[in-house]
Amino acid sequence: MTPPLLTDLPIRALTPGDLRHCADLSQDRGWPREDHKWGLLLTAGTGYGIDAPDGRGLAAVCVVTTYGDSRATPDLAAIGMVLVAERFARQGLGRRLMRYICDEVLAGVPLTLHATPYGRPLYEELGFDTTGRAEMLRGDFRPDPDLKGSNGIPVRPATAEDLPAIIRLDTEVFGTDRTHMITRLPAFTDRLLVAEDGSGALIGYAAVWPNMDTHVVGPLIARDTATAQALVSVLASTTERPLRTDVDVRHEELISWLKDRGLESLAFNAVMTRDIPGLPGDWTRRWAPLTVAAG
Repeated sequence: MTPPLLTDLPIRALTPGDLRHCADLSQDRGWPREDHKWGLLLTAGTGYGIDAPDGRGLAAVCVVTTYGDSRATPDLAAIGMVLVAERFARQGLGRRLMRYICDEVLAGVPLTLHATPYGRPLYEELGFDTTGRAEMLRGDFRPDPDLKGSNGIPVRPATAEDLPAIIRLDTEVFGTDRTHMITRLPAFTDRLLVAEDGSGALIGYAAVWPNMDTHVVGPLIARDTATAQALVSVLASTTERPLRTDVDVRHEELISWLKDRGLESLAFNAVMTRDIPGLPGDWTRRWAPLTVAAG
């Protein structure tokens, strides 16, 4: 009997039990395993995959994270972690999986993703437009000698009582509700901080979470550059690991400051959208995502 074509193999929803196979696939493509991040994505979002016909784990995967008041009819969906095993690469599996997600699972839903230069042509073929850019930075953070602590901006660890205010601020800045993701931050991150103005009103929040040998700064929501710098400085003081983050390139002052503090540019990724002219919300207060895989 002739074996089925790779592109005819069924696509299924993944479960948290697929985490190891997802991490194996990351490693297969030369990425870090990122088990911690996969755990979040497979619980806060929905993974889709194609089982490898040779019985060795997964041939292809991606993760969808939806946002909005209704998970059934989301306002926005982020697609991330689109991976095809090396032994099945360039045989149409990535295109097959993306077409299924975009045209069947999420038909009519505004979509966003971060694209590498390698993946961008496929996404353009599927109707995505480049509407922004993010710069990936990594390095050992050196404290700013001109920034004393948080430079007078009140920054403190978040408490359970802060979560409603964090969600309200995040919804305003992000442009849609992502309560199901934000409420997971206390367990997922190593540090979650809030920044306040003189009256005690919330003007920003930020987190740092472990990813292999680094700590990732994200999400980073802040009223202005000074608040973003204060949050990053306090987060950096809590770890000896290198920091990594992805910053919207329009935030030139923060990027320059991070580079002066020891972080180096690793890559630029395109922020792409479909069926929406750009990301909703207020980009001037949105500095870095939780992860590029989920927005």
